[in-house]
Amino acid sequence: MTALRLHGRFAVVALCGQLLFAAEQAIAQAGGRTYPSRPVRVVVPYAPGGSSDTTARVLGDKLRELLGQQFVIDNRPGAAGSIGRELVAKASPDGYTLLVGDSPHTINVHILKHVPYDPIRSFTPITLLATAPQTMVVHPGFSAKTLKDFIAAARAQPGKLNYGSGGAGSVTHMTGELFKLATGANVVHVPYKSIALASADVIAGQMHTAFPTAPGIVGHVRGGRLRALAISTSRRSSAMPDVPTFEESGVRGMDVFNWFGVFAPAGLPKDTLARLHKAILEAMQSPDVQARFAKLSLDISTTTPEQFGAHLRSELERWGKVVQAAGIRAE
Repeated sequence: MTALRLHGRFAVVALCGQLLFAAEQAIAQAGGRTYPSRPVRVVVPYAPGGSSDTTARVLGDKLRELLGQQFVIDNRPGAAGSIGRELVAKASPDGYTLLVGDSPHTINVHILKHVPYDPIRSFTPITLLATAPQTMVVHPGFSAKTLKDFIAAARAQPGKLNYGSGGAGSVTHMTGELFKLATGANVVHVPYKSIALASADVIAGQMHTAFPTAPGIVGHVRGGRLRALAISTSRRSSAMPDVPTFEESGVRGMDVFNWFGVFAPAGLPKDTLARLHKAILEAMQSPDVQARFAKLSLDISTTTPEQFGAHLRSELERWGKVVQAAGIRAE
C-alpha cells in the first residue's frame, strides 16, 4: 500500500514537471508575440542632434505607440561610433538592446586598427530605414561655379585645394576619396570632429569644399550660404531640384548615400525579429513618420532582414576597395 502511494506521488511530481516544462516551452515560443514586456534601449553611436539620433527618436516615438513600451534612446558617441556598436554587439540578443547604425558601420573596419566587433557576424540586421545623398558644396564666393570648374581648378593646382570631412571613416570622408579616384583631382583631406564643423568652415570660406549628407545642408543651400555643385544620387533630389547629379556633370561612379538601419545583437530569436520587423515597417509606413522624414530630406527605404544583410555585405566590400585604392592607412 505504501509503495503504491509513493508510486502515485512520483507520478504526480513527474506530471507536474512535464506540465511545467511544456508551459516554459510555450512561453519561450510566444516570446515574439509578447515582446516587448519592458522598455527597449536604442543605442545611437553618436552625440544627440545628428541624423542618426533624429532618425532613432522619430522611430522610437512611433514604436512606443504601436508596441506600448518605451524605446529609450541611449547616445554612446566615441571612437567613430565603435563604442556604441560594441555595446550592442556584446548585449544579450533578446530584443531589448537595439542599434540605429549608418554607413560607417561597414567602413570603420577598413579604417580603424582595432574594431571590437564584426560588422556582419556580431549583429542581426533588421531593416534599412532611410537613405540620404551626399552633396558637394563650396562657398558661394568660390571661383568654381560648377563641378567641372572645380575639377579643372583642382587639376591645375594639385594639392592646393582641400576638403573637410566628419573624420576618418565617415561617409563624408569616403565620398571625398571616391571623388578623388573618379576625377583624378588631388584634393587634400582635412578631418574634423563632425561634418557640421567642416561645413561651417566652408560657409566661412576657410575650407574649399565638403561632401555633407544632404539633410544637414539643405537649409544653407536654400539660404544662399552654400553653393551645391553636385549630388551623389542617380536622380536629382526633390529637396534641391536645381542641383545636378555627379553623373549629369560627367563624373561616374559617385552614386553614394548615407544609410540608416536597425540592428540587434547576433542571435536574435526569429519570432522576436519578425515582431520587430513588422512593427518597424508599420511605423515607417505611417503618414506622420513619412512626413517627418520628408521634412528631414530623408528617403524612406525599408527592406527585409535578408535584403539589409546583403546590402551590408555589398557596402563592406565596396568601401574596402575604395580604402585600398585610395591608399588609406588604418588609424
